[in-house]
Amino acid sequence: MRGWNELVAVFDDVVPFGLAALLLLLLAAIVAVLWFTYPGWLPRRWRMRRAKRADEAVSYTEPADDRPDPDEDETGVEELPALAPEVYLSQADRYAAEGRWAEAVRERLRAMVRELVDRGVVEHVPGWTVTELARAAGGARPELGPALQSATGVFSGIWYAQRPATAADDEQMRGHLATVHELVRGGR
Repeated sequence: MRGWNELVAVFDDVVPFGLAALLLLLLAAIVAVLWFTYPGWLPRRWRMRRAKRADEAVSYTEPADDRPDPDEDETGVEELPALAPEVYLSQADRYAAEGRWAEAVRERLRAMVRELVDRGVVEHVPGWTVTELARAAGGARPELGPALQSATGVFSGIWYAQRPATAADDEQMRGHLATVHELVRGGR
């Protein structure tokens, strides 16, 4: 403890307290700004890239995307795109064929959400997370809860936890989608 006190005393003799406090506040502000804007301030070549796995296909072609561009269509921000679940499933199958498992999982979840909204299980609420949607649908139709919770777990693990997606994830989402489809169509 005595060594620390002597070190602080020497530092205080060299740098006045006011200046030291100002420098610490400035340093804290710089760290906060860098933390808030990370990774935007890093050069592209320094950013961490997701490593390609051996079982992932490398695609050098443009992805097939037949969904309308949101800027082109007349719907407002709060309106649900006028696409049938089959369009999302078609896109998911294309992504799966290209080995783009994360995108395939996302499109299958979109198909589930669209079917739930179309069948009146839940209302379209802009800004809902997938977890909030699953909770609302499970509250309206409890038999949907386990399949939706599992599906949102797969989606969140890939898109938020940044876990690499695999063909098994896509197959799991197919199973959840089939369960939700069967329960929603059979129950109403």
